[in-house]
Amino acid sequence: MEIIRNISAICLITATTIAAVATESADSITYKTKQQRLSLGGYGEAVMTRNFYSDAWQRYSRPELHKDDPSHGRFDLPHVVVMIGYDFGKGWTMNSEIEFEHGGTESAVEMEAEETGEYENEIERGGEVALEQFWIQKSFGRAFNIRAGHQVVPVGMTNRHHLPNEFFTVYRPEGENTILPCTWHETSIEVWGRIGDWRYEAMFLPGLDSDRFGSQGFIHDGAGSPYEFKIANSYAGAFRLENYTINNLTLSLSGYFGSSFSNSLTKNSKYKGHHGEVIIGAFDFLYKSHNFIARGNFDWAHLNDSKQITEFNRGSMSTSSPSPKTAVASDAVAAGCEVGYDVFALMKNPALSKQKLWVFGHYEYYDSMAKTAGGIMDYDWCGKHFMAVGINYYPIREIAIKAEYSKRFFSSPYNNEPALSIGITYAGFFL
Repeated sequence: MEIIRNISAICLITATTIAAVATESADSITYKTKQQRLSLGGYGEAVMTRNFYSDAWQRYSRPELHKDDPSHGRFDLPHVVVMIGYDFGKGWTMNSEIEFEHGGTESAVEMEAEETGEYENEIERGGEVALEQFWIQKSFGRAFNIRAGHQVVPVGMTNRHHLPNEFFTVYRPEGENTILPCTWHETSIEVWGRIGDWRYEAMFLPGLDSDRFGSQGFIHDGAGSPYEFKIANSYAGAFRLENYTINNLTLSLSGYFGSSFSNSLTKNSKYKGHHGEVIIGAFDFLYKSHNFIARGNFDWAHLNDSKQITEFNRGSMSTSSPSPKTAVASDAVAAGCEVGYDVFALMKNPALSKQKLWVFGHYEYYDSMAKTAGGIMDYDWCGKHFMAVGINYYPIREIAIKAEYSKRFFSSPYNNEPALSIGITYAGFFL
């Protein structure tokens, strides 16, 4: 706990005494295409992890039985993304991102000789393939732009800064990635721009779907849709404000409001009048200077009618429904920060002048069941402290080799979860 207090103190001091960073990835495709019409880029991550805890699904329901279970290892491709942008001229631009999560999917139809020649569907690899972004933008100037299409919802630090060179940990920060959709992308309409030291975004989008809310992830899965369309019986709004008044420091405030209970193909008149409004408020900061990088965030999310949504999902869904059919909390929180220092900056070797070696510390607390309505059980294991220490080595600007030792801390009787992770990433433009 002393380490946790020390890291938290460092983050507080850094946020209040030092100063600001220029806008990053969300605008990069726009400015890139002003130099040449076609832009081609992307990012990707390859990871190896050894988890020194049980991988049994009952490890939270029966923790005493899994205290001494053996460790387990995993190889993963968390995200591989291809970005294509084009400048049509006269202020019209296009951007698209195709994302392969965990290696994508591989399936095939095979004839099984040992099974009398039957044709069978074979699943060879799990994963997801998604069109994460596809939008058309009309720019009227630096202060005002309109985007329409499929784009990232700018709520929370990770949704705004989700490229692998925008966080130190091997995987994306756990807190926001647990309680919020992340990376959150919706078909929507947005206006954005920069005026002086302020950058703004305002978005109109479909509301979340409460059918897919759950205990472990709160509203995380409510942005997706298992159908060939996104249900939009109710709508939502999102915004983000960023301020760069202090040199080298970006201060950001973002939020969301929208109903969720009506965004379902299943209707039940018993719950008429309940809307399941989702309210999110988030603050984050980013500091870059004096060979330091510090980032921090605090997110709070509230769900109205969580008791009715829990009853509906548990009692009204068919067994074949994609709903997790678990209890949903009324409130969830996530807070954290990380601080890194480039130790190569201390060295006078010219060969290292364009390389970086960040040594970092990272801390988060998050709880997908921070508060529950009456009659809904609060699962204590949903509240976690997460700590990590490690390095990021950049031999060149676009490539990073990451290594970390991390640990999740739980209250008794649950078992802590240490892990060792190594990854290699890239992020950049090819054209």
